[in-house]
Amino acid sequence: MKKIFGLVLLMLILISASNMDLTEKRPYHTIEGTWELVSFYNYDGQNIIDTVPATDGYRQVKMYYNGKIMWSRYVPKDKTARFGYGSYKITDNELFETIEFGDNEMMMALDTMRLFTFELQLNDDSYSQISVDEDGNRTFSENYKRID
Repeated sequence: MKKIFGLVLLMLILISASNMDLTEKRPYHTIEGTWELVSFYNYDGQNIIDTVPATDGYRQVKMYYNGKIMWSRYVPKDKTARFGYGSYKITDNELFETIEFGDNEMMMALDTMRLFTFELQLNDDSYSQISVDEDGNRTFSENYKRID
């Protein structure tokens, strides 16, 4: 009788364990990796009103690794390369980039502003960094696709 009771108990445990939801929660999206700019959005304060694709030959790449960011930009009509390096932090919906140094134009801009804050929309293979004005209205965004 004890053996039957033990066997029934073991079967109930196995059946209940098989009904448990063993699916893993999806890990938090990560911005770590290499990203290429694909387009820009213009906003009316909240909604997208215009999409501007990157022009032929224009290339902007950002790399995020271990809390550090490096970006570079190539514009065919401009003979000067653009680049910057610094650190970053993300939350569920914000991206903070603190640029430490860069090309000559970036270094001049850093005299007035080093911390760049964006609204962040992050997926596995794409993200948008959205600029907002002092009233919290969306103005424009840079939209990236993951390339590594």
